[in-house]
Amino acid sequence: MKEQKDMNLGLANYWEVVCHDSNGVEKWREKNKNLVTTAGADMILETALDGQTQITAWFVGLKNTGTAVIADTMASHGTWTEIVHTTKYSETVRQTLTLGSVTGTTTSSIDNVGNLATFSMNATSTVAGAFVVSNNATSSATTGTLYGVVDFGSARGVISGDTLTVTVTLTAKTA
Repeated sequence: MKEQKDMNLGLANYWEVVCHDSNGVEKWREKNKNLVTTAGADMILETALDGQTQITAWFVGLKNTGTAVIADTMASHGTWTEIVHTTKYSETVRQTLTLGSVTGTTTSSIDNVGNLATFSMNATSTVAGAFVVSNNATSSATTGTLYGVVDFGSARGVISGDTLTVTVTLTAKTA
């Protein structure tokens, strides 16, 4: 009899945030892997395997300083705050996460390379990461499923006139 190998599913998100100045010159680039929250992992299992309604609206937000933890939710993330559009960027809402097609075999991925999330900064601020949330585009809203959060290697400064473009790659790996 052939021995059966256990298969595990690992979820991860990879981020690339690029800051350009008002002349289009790159100021900095941050690439990082983030954590998938417990709420995010639960949502994947519930919608894929337990008949819950699929979530089709996802948004990208920017986070201020503070460290994300796996138990964070949109209603409760006491160690960090969101950068709010009314004071720091021109767009009136979190940016829509528009994903392409799933690709891959042992590691499947989907990303927003064809439609980057873009933030036009209108004030001096510190950006320390980003996040993906469902169903609520309203900046500073505390509802929706917090799928994942990334902390940058170090907080980054932005000024009025800078533009941030955010690439999110969501992966599922079998091993």
